[in-house]
Amino acid sequence: MDLDRARANAQKTVTFLESHGLSWRPHVKTHKSRTIARLQLDAGARGLTVATLKEAEAMAPLRADLLLAHPPVGAARQTRLSRFLESHPLTVGLDSSESLAIVRQAARDADRTASILVEADVGMGRVGLPGPADVVSLAREVSDDPHTHFRGILFYPGHIRTRAEEQEEALQAVANRVEEMLGALHEARLPPEVVSGGSTPTLWQSHRIPGLTEIRAGTCIFHDRDTLELGVCTQDEVAYRILTSVVSTSIPGQAVVDAGSKALAKEAFRGGGEGFGQVLEHPEVVVRALSEEHGVLDLSSSNWQPCVGDQVSIIPNHVCVSVNLQDRLLAADAQGFRVVPLEARGRLP
Repeated sequence: MDLDRARANAQKTVTFLESHGLSWRPHVKTHKSRTIARLQLDAGARGLTVATLKEAEAMAPLRADLLLAHPPVGAARQTRLSRFLESHPLTVGLDSSESLAIVRQAARDADRTASILVEADVGMGRVGLPGPADVVSLAREVSDDPHTHFRGILFYPGHIRTRAEEQEEALQAVANRVEEMLGALHEARLPPEVVSGGSTPTLWQSHRIPGLTEIRAGTCIFHDRDTLELGVCTQDEVAYRILTSVVSTSIPGQAVVDAGSKALAKEAFRGGGEGFGQVLEHPEVVVRALSEEHGVLDLSSSNWQPCVGDQVSIIPNHVCVSVNLQDRLLAADAQGFRVVPLEARGRLP
C-alpha cells in the first residue's frame, strides 16, 4: 500500500466534495484499518461509514460520527448494539419496521437514543424502500418513540457502473427519485438533516443529485482495477496492490504466481473485461485464472517473458474484498515502511 497516494486520494476527494458543499463519510469496509480511517479524518472526512458492529467497535476510539449502514438483525446483535450504544453514539441505516424494532429495543436497553437513516432504493433493486410513501411511513414510525431519532435518508446508486460521460441518464433518474422522496418528507413535516448517498463510480458526478449532503464512497482511498477501467482514477492514483512472485513458467503462454483466490479474491471484473486482476508493471497482462494459492497470468498479448522468482504487483478487480483477506498491510511512504493492522476484520468483539 502506498500511503502517500492514499493521502493524496483522500485530499482530492475532500477538496472536490467541499467545493460542491458536500461532506465525505467514507466506508471503512474498504480498508478495515484505524490508520487509514485517521488519514481520512485528518484529510477532512466528517464521519465514517461501517458495515458491521465489529467495524463500529474498532472505529469508536477515533470518536468519529459513525453510520452503521447495514442494520443489525437477531437477538445477539441487538444485545451487542445495546452495549455499544451505552458508551458511543451511532446512526443506523435501515429499511424495515423489523430492523427498527431491534435498534429501538437496543437503545431502550442502553437508555440511549439511536439516530436513524431510512434507506431508499434509487434503482439498484437490492435493499431500500421503493417509493416516497414508504419512506415517509417508516420515518414517522422512527419519530414515534423517544429512543429513535429520524435523522434523514440513505441510498446507494450501485447500479451505475459506467464511465462518467455515460452516467447522465442514470444519474438524472436517481436525482428524480431522491427529489420525490425529499418532497414527500418535507410535506410530511419530516425534513431530513442528512441525505447520504454516493459511490466511487459516481464520485465525481455526485453534485448532480440535488439535496445530497454527504457521500459514502470508500474504494476511492485505494482504487482498483474496476475504478481504473471506469476512469475514476489514473494508474498513478492506485494505492493498493498485491506483491507476488512468479513460481512457474513451465507452460508456454502463461506464468503462475503465488497469489491466488486467498489474496486477490475470486470476484469477476465488473469493468467489462476478463480475469481477476491486472499486472501493474505490464497492464496488458491479466490474471486469467485463480485457484487457492495460484494465479495464472495470461501472456498471450504481451512480449514480457517473466522468470521464476520475478516479483510483480497485481491490481485486484475489487480492492475491498482483497484487503479483507489480508492479516495486515505493508505500507510505504516517504518515511519508509510500516505494518498497518486491520483492526476491523472479522465479526467477533
